[in-house]
Amino acid sequence: MATTDRQATTLALAHALSAAERGLAVLPLSRSKLPALRSPHRDDPSPSPCHGACGRLGHGVYDASSDPDRIRELFAAAPWATGYGIACGLPPHHLIGLDLDVKTGTDSSAALRELALRHLFTIPPTVVVVTPSGGRHLWLSGPPEVVVPNSAGRLAPGIDIRGAGGYLVGPGSRTGQGVYAAAPGTAHLAPAPCPRSLLRLLLPPPRAHHPLPASAGGHGQGLVQFVLAAHEGQRNTRLFWAACRAYEDGIGPALVDPLADAARATGLSEREARATIASAARMTGHRP
Repeated sequence: MATTDRQATTLALAHALSAAERGLAVLPLSRSKLPALRSPHRDDPSPSPCHGACGRLGHGVYDASSDPDRIRELFAAAPWATGYGIACGLPPHHLIGLDLDVKTGTDSSAALRELALRHLFTIPPTVVVVTPSGGRHLWLSGPPEVVVPNSAGRLAPGIDIRGAGGYLVGPGSRTGQGVYAAAPGTAHLAPAPCPRSLLRLLLPPPRAHHPLPASAGGHGQGLVQFVLAAHEGQRNTRLFWAACRAYEDGIGPALVDPLADAARATGLSEREARATIASAARMTGHRP
């Protein structure tokens, strides 16, 4: 018999509470794998980074908690949730997720093996979650002093990284594509420490620093911070909005490099960031 949404919500809550017992911070997800609770600031004409400071629910990964009462509150506010996300980068595990995709036409597992041979590391036994499409999520723990950013395809084609500000779909979650499940023999494991040589590959290369020109003022710094606060699912939208405001206020050219740097820090590639800023320039009647 097909699992009803109500049953799926009950199961998702049970799995989320079980994950919280292991120290993992969780949040409810919809069948689309997105946070189930909508932002309370979605209708604000000029939304600003909040990260839950307003006290309301609906701040995505910033809602994540390992407190059972808080988790029940989150799921009670989202009775349509059929899954849960596990926030990365938080203590005690400082979780890093390696998302090995199979939908891009590339062999991401082979790419990871090639990286391991080239850089002399081995993935230790750890939690592995199998996705409905046949992909795999490898859970690793990072050192508390290191912030691993989210990235898509930067490590290798078909390999996405979930780091600080990102989340992984937890095992037992039901989505529109199917159910996420722990691979046999891995559910009881703790996230294994990320090999040092792999950790170095996950960190972005040093970037040239582009200080804000004096002409950009405090407003320019605010736009950069707005982009830096973006998490997965918001990055392009926030960058486009900030770039549009910059061009409308006459400081667009001065903010191109600082905004691109901020976008890269959230996990966008240089090419994506520059393309989004150029699009904002054209939208506001300026030449990129």
